[in-house]
Amino acid sequence: MSLENIMNTYSRTDLIFESGHGSWLVTKDGKKILDFNSGIAVNALGHCHPHLVESLQSQIKKLWHCSNLYRIESQELLASRLVASSFADSVFFCNSGAESVEAAIKVARKYSQTRNPNKKKYKIIVTTNAFHGRTLATISAGGQEKHLEGFYPAVGGFKRVEFGNISQIIENIDEETIGILIEPIQGEGGINQADDTYLKDIKEICNQRDLVLIFDEVQCGMGRSGSLFAHEKYDVLPDIMCLAKGLGGGFPIGACLATKKVSQYMTPGTHGSTFGGNPLAMTAANALLDIILSKGFLTKVNESSVKLMDGLQKIIVKYQSVFLKLKGQGLILGIKCRVPNSLVVDRLVENGLLTVVAGDNVIRLLPPLNISNEEIDIALSIIEHVADSIETENVRK
Repeated sequence: MSLENIMNTYSRTDLIFESGHGSWLVTKDGKKILDFNSGIAVNALGHCHPHLVESLQSQIKKLWHCSNLYRIESQELLASRLVASSFADSVFFCNSGAESVEAAIKVARKYSQTRNPNKKKYKIIVTTNAFHGRTLATISAGGQEKHLEGFYPAVGGFKRVEFGNISQIIENIDEETIGILIEPIQGEGGINQADDTYLKDIKEICNQRDLVLIFDEVQCGMGRSGSLFAHEKYDVLPDIMCLAKGLGGGFPIGACLATKKVSQYMTPGTHGSTFGGNPLAMTAANALLDIILSKGFLTKVNESSVKLMDGLQKIIVKYQSVFLKLKGQGLILGIKCRVPNSLVVDRLVENGLLTVVAGDNVIRLLPPLNISNEEIDIALSIIEHVADSIETENVRK
């Protein structure tokens, strides 16, 4: 077997995982690796969680796919649970985070252009260091040159401002502006958090200007921040929210949640998806909600976060030639490095810990939400060992 027949769109590490259980992956040659990547915040309950496995095994014997031309009970159930747990009144189901953001853009445009039939009213304010997906529209919304190179012209309709800068938002609103799209916690951009007032100020601006507020919680949502949704910690409610990744616990799914105010104009034929909302994806997401909505689950996520962050902070203080600072909250954490982040990630996996790079020279730590204290201790031990070895090598140079 080789990669020669696969389009070369990924810079792959030469690892082949054959199985996974809980927080652990096992390579084809039998090496166990502790997974603090979680498929980039996808495997919210780790690998092969018994409840997800049992639920999917039961569903797969009954019905895999059914067109959205017909009712799908598990879809109706999942929608009702997401609505009951959020600000939203309705949900559109799709297959990925990018599709969810695309849906959000359409909902915002449809709302604005139906109420004000001005075809020039279509622009959405976005931020620096954002990531919203890999489609032409979402790489244009993200605006990072490394993603846009070779794919110009960028899709129009996005106005970029500095993340965290309220003044720039106000300065860039004009008669063509319809909304603001932002990640409450930027994942790919380097685990960058909004400060305590930033999102509240944005919400106030949206209310004053009748703009649609869209939160992209594809990576930071579904319990990863320590709250079910990251925006809850800021006490700010959006008009639209994008979910994916952790929502399916490893099964492909996306969801665009919206209030009735903005979604009421999405009538039959305005949007659709062949595979979105299929019975298998709905079963996986409902099974995941059974766990993360259970009593005490998010409390344990926050306890795990405190333990992990305390341990990381001690390591960062001890190895200041290797690490600079700790970023993030809950179990969406990042360590900003002084040495190249790719070096640290490579050394960590060599020693049995899987992590992933992010922007701003950060390594991301995205363990399963049900990580155990013992596994946190193992991860901290590996990180300290790697930091010590890198520091020792630098001293010898």
